[in-house]
Amino acid sequence: MHRSGFVSILGRPNAGKSTLLNALVGQKVAIVADKPQTTRTAIQGVMTEDDAQVVFIDTPGIHKADSAINKRMMDAVRGSLEERDLLIYVVDASKGISDEDSHSVSVLRKDGPPVIAVFNKVDTLQHKSEIFPVLDHFGKLFEFAEFLPISAMKGIGIEDLKKHVVSRMPEGPEYFPPDHVTDQPARFLAAELIREKILLATRQEVPHATHVIVDKWEETPQIVRIYATILVERDGQKGIIIGQKGSMLRQIGTLARQEMEALFDIRIYLDLHIKVESSWREKAAYLNTIDWRTMTTREESDIE
Repeated sequence: MHRSGFVSILGRPNAGKSTLLNALVGQKVAIVADKPQTTRTAIQGVMTEDDAQVVFIDTPGIHKADSAINKRMMDAVRGSLEERDLLIYVVDASKGISDEDSHSVSVLRKDGPPVIAVFNKVDTLQHKSEIFPVLDHFGKLFEFAEFLPISAMKGIGIEDLKKHVVSRMPEGPEYFPPDHVTDQPARFLAAELIREKILLATRQEVPHATHVIVDKWEETPQIVRIYATILVERDGQKGIIIGQKGSMLRQIGTLARQEMEALFDIRIYLDLHIKVESSWREKAAYLNTIDWRTMTTREESDIE
């Protein structure tokens, strides 16, 4: 029997959903940073084995939608609940119990697909017994089908999770070729990798106020030339990203270029510019570039 199906990965911000997606797929398809709301749209990753193929959908962290960009992210979360064979709800076991857990779990439906509760970052617990109150807490919030402790970063429990997921998939065909790992276009991945380097290099308010748009993509057999704009909301944020004599921007560009070359297996020329746009998170034209499904280049869009 060949099994296949669709599984969404949900949870609060910074629970480790993207790290888990990468671990399940076996390679990096989603950017990772220790910042809430790193993931801003639904990201697909495909796990293919001899007798099964599972399409995983990573989602933004569940949070209260109090702005246009947050509403877009929560729309992506709600959309990921539809027509799924299984849901994985990721809990950061190292954070213990929070009042926000009830709000987060409330997006799950009792009449929906079964939900596996995955307790991530168990490697950071000093004593294994620390997880028991967390398990009990979430057991009272929702009727989960399974409770599995893992560490997505360390690879602990990942193989057990894969087996549990596959066992719950219906009989079905391969939806994608065996070498297919994601449906994201290269230019979207490039923009996300640039944003990841910004998230890792900056602190305070800069990460949330930053967005990257690929303006132009020129491809030849020997090299890909990428021209991109980094959006920020204030001049001070622009100064932080540029750094002293341009040092921060050079570091961001170098790290992004190196990872792109490894991922795309071709030489990359990367040209970065920064633009201050005070209210970009409230403008539909910019918000449409957050998701590759609605993404356009600046040449094609109405962004000025």
